Amino acid sequence: MTESRYQPDTGCAATAEQRGDLLMATAPPAERWLLIESRLPWPRDALSVLGASGGGLGVEVARLCREARVRPVLIRRYGRIDRTVPRRWAMVDSRPGQESVRWGELSTDEQLLDVLSGQIEGEPSTEPIYLVCTHGRHDACCAVRGRPVAAALAAAYPDRTWECSHVGGDRFAANIVLLPHSLFYGHVQQSQAVDLAKQYDEGVVVPEYYRGSGAVSAPVQAAQHFARTVGHSQAVAALRPINVRQSAPTRWQVTLAGPDSRPFLVEVAAHTVTIDARMTCAAQPPGHIRQYTLESPLPRA
Repeated sequence: MTESRYQPDTGCAATAEQRGDLLMATAPPAERWLLIESRLPWPRDALSVLGASGGGLGVEVARLCREARVRPVLIRRYGRIDRTVPRRWAMVDSRPGQESVRWGELSTDEQLLDVLSGQIEGEPSTEPIYLVCTHGRHDACCAVRGRPVAAALAAAYPDRTWECSHVGGDRFAANIVLLPHSLFYGHVQQSQAVDLAKQYDEGVVVPEYYRGSGAVSAPVQAAQHFARTVGHSQAVAALRPINVRQSAPTRWQVTLAGPDSRPFLVEVAAHTVTIDARMTCAAQPPGHIRQYTLESPLPRA
C-alpha cells in the first residue's frame, strides 16, 4: 500500500481493531534499549541514518545490539527541535529487578560504539521515559495515530516524552512504550495517553490497552495476563517470573511470584491463527497471529 492510497479507516490498525485482535502477549523482546536522538528524517530502516552515507555504522550498531540483546530505536522530541542543545542517547535496562536508565550526550554517531562496548556509561536517572511510535516511513498508521498521542503526552510531560522509530506491532497503533519497565500499550487514543503515564508513575498496569512487557517472554506475558484476570495484582512490579519450563513445543509452565512472594503455576499454550488480512499496511494477506490460551485452572488472589 502506497502512502498516497492510505486511508486511516482501512489501515492495518483500524482493521485490527474491527477484528478485535488480541493485545495480550504481543510485546516484542525488549530486555534492554538503546535510545538514539536523531534530527534527520527517519527512513524505513531507521538505523541507516547513522554515520556517513552508506549505512555502515547503522549495520554495525544493529549487529552489536543483536549480540547484546539490546533494542535500538531513534528518538526525537515532538514539535520544533531545539538544535542549540546536544543530542542525547540513553541505555535502558528493563530486566525484572534490574530496571535502570542512563543518559549521555551524543557528539557523533560513532560514539554509540563506545556506549555499546561499555566504555561510556552515562549518568543514571530515575525519571521514566515515554516513547510513542510515529515511524510513518515504516507504517502510515504509526504516524497518523501516534503523533496525536505524542502531542498529548508532550504537553503534559515534555521532558519525559519522545517520538520513536518502529517498536513492533504496527496494527496496534498508536503504540506507547513506558520505560524502564518496557511496558507496551496498543490502540492508545489521544485522550487516554496521559492517564496511562500517570498510572505507570503510580506503579500500576492498565489491562485494557496492555500488550505486555518486552522484558519477559511472550509465554510469561500471557501467564501474567491470565493471573490478572482472576484478581492478581495489577502492580507493575508484581507477578515476576520465577521459572519457565517448556513442557511441549507450544506449551509452557510459568511459575509467578504471587502475594507475599508465594509462587503459583500458570500453564499456557500457543496457537497460530491465520486470517485473511494484512498485519501491516505494506504487507499482503494472509496474516499469521500467535495467540495464547490458559490450559489449567488458576488460584484466585
